[in-house]
Amino acid sequence: MQDLIEGVAHFRKDVFPAKAELFAHLATHHTPHTLFIGCSDARVVPELITGTDPGDLFVIRTAGNLVPAYTPEADGVAASIEYAVAVLGVRDIVVCGHSACGAMTAIARSHDLSAAPAVAAWLRYADASRARTTTAGDVGALVRQNVRAQLANLATHPSVARALEEKKVALHGWVFDIAAGEVADVSA
Repeated sequence: MQDLIEGVAHFRKDVFPAKAELFAHLATHHTPHTLFIGCSDARVVPELITGTDPGDLFVIRTAGNLVPAYTPEADGVAASIEYAVAVLGVRDIVVCGHSACGAMTAIARSHDLSAAPAVAAWLRYADASRARTTTAGDVGALVRQNVRAQLANLATHPSVARALEEKKVALHGWVFDIAAGEVADVSA
């Protein structure tokens, strides 16, 4: 915890003063241009990967960068998507998977998740991805297919479907290679 406390002190002393004008603007304006949906994995930092400033990205992070298909029952992911698209008016939505994803590894290699029932239930949202991946155990292929499946799930959300129809938003599928520091477009 001490490293976090020291990090806050460093932010306040060195980082914040250099970006004081930006933060003054952000105190009254919230206009991100992109909804970035990524994995909860601590190694995947959207702002670092994209070189963006605070306020540029509206970020949702879930295990396995999963986006459940729309249902009328509200949940945090659906509400955040709707807010970003319908209220904030983001122009782009990125779903970003990554190499060495623990969630996709657990699925591809059929890990026993009996001690983590909530995780097991959540990962069922990737069942369509597993079904479309031809080589069992191929984590990389599953990561790519999962990004595409989550893009399809995004399109089931009414706010996204409407924005797509009106050509107000574009969907992008990315995979971040942690070791190489590269991002591949896997949208197609």
